[in-house]
Amino acid sequence: MLAYTYVERGKFALRNKPVPVVQDPHDAVVRVTLASICTSDLHIKHGSVPRAVPGVTVGHEMVGVVEQVGAAVTAVRPGDRVTVNVETFCGRCFFCEHGYVNNCTDPNGGWALGCRIDGGQAEYVRVPYADQGLNVIPDGVSDREALFVGDVLATGFWAARIAEIKPEDTVLILGAGPTGICTLLCARLHGPGRVIVCEPDPVRRRFVEERYPEVLTVTPEQAPDFVRRHSRHGGADAVLEVAGTADSFRLAWECARPNAVVTVVALYDAPQTLPLPDMYGKNLTFKTGGVDGCDCAEILRLIAAGRLDTTPLITHIFPLREIDAAYDLFEHRRDNVVKVAVTTEG
Repeated sequence: MLAYTYVERGKFALRNKPVPVVQDPHDAVVRVTLASICTSDLHIKHGSVPRAVPGVTVGHEMVGVVEQVGAAVTAVRPGDRVTVNVETFCGRCFFCEHGYVNNCTDPNGGWALGCRIDGGQAEYVRVPYADQGLNVIPDGVSDREALFVGDVLATGFWAARIAEIKPEDTVLILGAGPTGICTLLCARLHGPGRVIVCEPDPVRRRFVEERYPEVLTVTPEQAPDFVRRHSRHGGADAVLEVAGTADSFRLAWECARPNAVVTVVALYDAPQTLPLPDMYGKNLTFKTGGVDGCDCAEILRLIAAGRLDTTPLITHIFPLREIDAAYDLFEHRRDNVVKVAVTTEG
């Protein structure tokens, strides 16, 4: 089968690999029908993910059809259309039982697919702990509608959930990339009074303005004053930092009101510093870390009910055999790209 492979730092390549098979009773093998490219894949390519293993098939955001299941798998069966969770989790350890599935203590727990074990920018993928890692797509929900459930939409849903958003709150989202848009959609589910999106790229700001006209947009340079003017208590009640730059990290706490919640789900290329003397007296609560993708079934129900729609994010579709061109487009952000889908069919 064709599989897009991390060869060495700075190099991915399309390679022929054996079709995966069930290796453990809890495994499933999924025939990938639609995958996507994520910014985290670019982090692997450029050496920013030390745990990534050269030779691994990349890709951790995909949907497909179950082909085989291990003897212990009960939640899915061959022929089911499924989303694949970005995280591998056993469901039984302390962290899984408390919903912190990103911290699963299994050797392959957390983000493994497309990083430490073969992922889904390929024709087939083996999914460990399939009862936890796969969710059946409801009838009437298309592959495109379900594509982001296991990663960026799960990230946005989790970020919005832990941000403690209340009705009438002013919510600031830093970043209008794919994860930022998903975070925006999920934050709106909590009924805030106002949502502000801070984004330096005029193309991305225009994307938000055209599709979500009730959302306010601002550039980073204007953000501190703008947020204060559009907040009741001198700053945002909840800040969700998705952009992942040194400037956005600083804006996150600068634009928060005293005693606000600042949720950081961005992945940074370098360490960030909290200048505590400058922050003294703001009494902020920081919540940080990667996604805990334990809400995928609920997300699929919301999609089926028409309350979440991420299909506008898919601006380009490429066949797997042209994935090099897809990566080049996505990495260099040409042609107003937001998300690229990769199809293995046809």
